[in-house]
Amino acid sequence: MYSIIDIETTGNGIKGNRITEISIFNFDGTEVVDEFTSLVNPECPIPQFITGLTGIDDNMVRNAPKWEEIADTVLEMTQNTIFVAHSVNFDYNVIKNEFENLGIIYVRKKLCTVRLSRKLIPGFNSYSLGKLCSALNIPLTDRHRARGDAHATVLLFKRLLDAEGANDVFKTFLNSRSQEATLPPGLPKEVFDKLPNAAGVYYFKDENGNIIYIGKAINIKKRVLGHFYNKSNKENLLCKATHDIDYELSGSELVALLMESHAIKQHYPKFNVSQKRNTQEYAIFTYEDRNGIIHLAYNNAKMVMDPICTFNNITECRFFLEDICQSHNLCPKFCHLQENTQSCSHFSLSSCQGICRGKEVITDYNERVEEAIEKVKEKNIHILITEKGRQPNENAFVLITDGQYKGFGFIQKSEQITSLEVLETYLERKKENLDTKRIIAGYLKKFPHKSMPLPLTSI
Repeated sequence: MYSIIDIETTGNGIKGNRITEISIFNFDGTEVVDEFTSLVNPECPIPQFITGLTGIDDNMVRNAPKWEEIADTVLEMTQNTIFVAHSVNFDYNVIKNEFENLGIIYVRKKLCTVRLSRKLIPGFNSYSLGKLCSALNIPLTDRHRARGDAHATVLLFKRLLDAEGANDVFKTFLNSRSQEATLPPGLPKEVFDKLPNAAGVYYFKDENGNIIYIGKAINIKKRVLGHFYNKSNKENLLCKATHDIDYELSGSELVALLMESHAIKQHYPKFNVSQKRNTQEYAIFTYEDRNGIIHLAYNNAKMVMDPICTFNNITECRFFLEDICQSHNLCPKFCHLQENTQSCSHFSLSSCQGICRGKEVITDYNERVEEAIEKVKEKNIHILITEKGRQPNENAFVLITDGQYKGFGFIQKSEQITSLEVLETYLERKKENLDTKRIIAGYLKKFPHKSMPLPLTSI
């Protein structure tokens, strides 16, 4: 026996979603043997956009029974039946949550007519109930009302039962070990089955092939499945929109984190929240003016070709310049801590020896600037991090030169590395940002033994 069900709700996410109407058709595989349809008082306001979609407003449900008043009827009608719905996980989870609010555990076997349709009648551009019924000439009246949609689902389900190969498909879908009922309605099981149990980055894509979510995992397949079991509203919306999943292997969690960070900033997926923001960093650089005086200056890091060092914000950048200026007796004007002045008159720095007033030899001043630059660069160490590769005969590496993250790469274990230049031929160059700094700093703190300092010219 099958209970073919459709509900209308307040649309406030899975946990906050309350039922406003329910329709159940008990179907024995040949004919409908029982039916129950009722409006439901959700005990909360119905949003205007929901009323616009369904036509159900607060006045219509004001005197309707509350869920607790019809719960026994729903339990009795679905007892020892298979729960069937179009995009079954939505209806099932909302009803399950309504019962949980009453302290009742609700568990039923379930079938999804979207997934069954994709398997038994493939080839349609859309498997929404409306478009599928239109393509199959199934009458659908009172769209977005529980009885109208449930009755159309009954007719669709009957077609599916009569389809070629239906017996084997139904047995597979109802197998307790099958994940068919767990997977998103638009995602082919073959796509999920191809996901590896390995570290890397995965990409959820919509029906048009657009990337809508990017994640990383030590075990891609296990992590992706976790999305499907998660019943939060965000995860439910993500799963409903997912029609394909792609992936890239990383070999290790560190490289997966760096790959994920870069990909999020590149594709800006709608369901990702963290790491979307591209923080504006500032960089210190040097140049020589027409008089031969070496300046230390700062600008947006994107505008600087060869930075001496970078900072997360302009305040940190200016404080660092002030320290350099003070410790090396440099001029605040030529360190660009003061602008549009003939000579320096900084409120807290009195280190200038007169270069801005023509009272110091330029070569002497430049010598101190170059000493300051060398001191800064001494702190910008060069680090090679090695990790597991994607294959047994491969290593992954992360390269940091002059204190800056340069990217990651993969190299055969048999390859002889004799210089930094050779290593860079395998490097996938990536931009450093606040997130990559955080990722690498956390890694180096946790696994200091997996990194090694290296000179500029050789390893």
